[in-house]
Amino acid sequence: MRDEDGRRERPERPDRPERPDHAGHPGHAEHPRRGGRGGGRRGRASRGDVRAALLLLLLEEPMHGYQLMQAAAERTDGAWKPSPGVVYPTIGGLEADGLAEVTSESGRKTVALTPAGRTAAEQLAESGEDPFAAFAHSGPDLGAELDRLHGAVREVGRHGTTAQQEAVRVLLDRARREVYRVLSEDPDASDG
Repeated sequence: MRDEDGRRERPERPDRPERPDHAGHPGHAEHPRRGGRGGGRRGRASRGDVRAALLLLLLEEPMHGYQLMQAAAERTDGAWKPSPGVVYPTIGGLEADGLAEVTSESGRKTVALTPAGRTAAEQLAESGEDPFAAFAHSGPDLGAELDRLHGAVREVGRHGTTAQQEAVRVLLDRARREVYRVLSEDPDASDG
């Protein structure tokens, strides 16, 4: 059956507790396994932050979708690389709200702010709200190190002997414990 908007009606499920709209849904910014805002290996932004980020980037100059993805990655030193599945629907939303217009130039669709979009972006810039700040990171790139380690472990898993795989398993277990030990140390304690 369909409701008045043409959407499929879902049967009531009294055995399931009611959830807030999209709470816990995979891909949602507050998904507990992904660490919420900015969590996860590459970082994720909430829907509102993506919108704000695109408005601020488009305030600088009109861009196509790939340029927007690259500019966001550059602005966050690679900590946030928005995917096409996030950027293009957001562009569509900005266009539907009258904040951006999409034009085709030499086979590429370029996104530019409308006067209303420019006003909204300028207000956002003046507010001091920085959607890129959540991705600011001043320490070493642990994600890159983890990626390299993962690649090496994967190779041992594919091509190593059983003895090599067991030796790596022991190393990983020891490394995990050491990481927690480092984390538990008092960062204010002097070295000496």
